[in-house]
Amino acid sequence: MRLIDTFLLDTITSRAQESPRLRMNYNFHDSLAAPSQRLINAVEPGTIMPIHRHLHTSETYVVLRGRIKVVIYSSNRMPLMSSIIDPSKGIYGGHIDKGEWHTIEVLDRGSIIFECKDGPYIPISENCILK
Repeated sequence: MRLIDTFLLDTITSRAQESPRLRMNYNFHDSLAAPSQRLINAVEPGTIMPIHRHLHTSETYVVLRGRIKVVIYSSNRMPLMSSIIDPSKGIYGGHIDKGEWHTIEVLDRGSIIFECKDGPYIPISENCILK
């Protein structure tokens, strides 16, 4: 068993803060081919998350600490809705439907997201990034 505890979250956060991308994954799935992708994503303010979509899977986020803003877009880059995911306010996560254009903005240093997606892992292709 692997515990999701303060030591693990602090370790991943430290790695994210040292990373040029300002984020770092810790995977629970055994391989990128696994049918279920379960991971912790330590994210820092300033990380670049382009507006994108996943054509093969929906995506569920649960914020373990910190705050993020999730924005859903139309295909012409118009924001349709946004939500602040903030466990201290009783808003713990969200579910993004397959094919939905979205991005996140990290609001607090040391933010941690637990993510679940269907696998296998498929890198985001150019037609799934909204320009």
